[in-house]
Amino acid sequence: MVHSDERLSSALRPRTAARVAAIQALFQIEQSNDQPDTVIVQFVQHRFGTPLSGETYQDGYIPEADVTLFTKLTRQGAAKREHVCELLTEVLPASWPVNRLDPVLRALFAVAVGEMEAPDAPPPNVLINEYLDVAHGFFSGDEPKLVNGVLDTLVKRLKAAKDAPAVNTNENESETVAPDDEAI
Repeated sequence: MVHSDERLSSALRPRTAARVAAIQALFQIEQSNDQPDTVIVQFVQHRFGTPLSGETYQDGYIPEADVTLFTKLTRQGAAKREHVCELLTEVLPASWPVNRLDPVLRALFAVAVGEMEAPDAPPPNVLINEYLDVAHGFFSGDEPKLVNGVLDTLVKRLKAAKDAPAVNTNENESETVAPDDEAI
């Protein structure tokens, strides 16, 4: 795994920086078993803002992040971790269990799926491109390809589930009427 400031420098946009920070926050939550709100406060107080002494992403510093989006993504990602693991289990080959994924990838998928499933989500192709860019900031190997493939598959599955006709369980149930001689 490569954490390169050069690759992350494109993430100076506030919304992108918020996504990067949310992934880092979820990583911290998973590694230290912290509560999401505790980590959110730590990030807002100690990692966001204008750098005065040249701090970088490698130093844990997040420039110009959209704090509202960061907070929302971190809470959504933390709340959806189990759901995301279930989705990943369905998508990944059986020979590649979710717990074998790099923890940064698990955090990225949790943040991405949380954002994708939000009612006010940006278009899926925009999100896939955004998280692919973020993945390139964290990884230099094949991980960005994995992110692209998994998110594309998940978007298709989520769309198919959303477009599927709603099943009315009461529709097939017939009303049971007792014969007159058994009526009370």
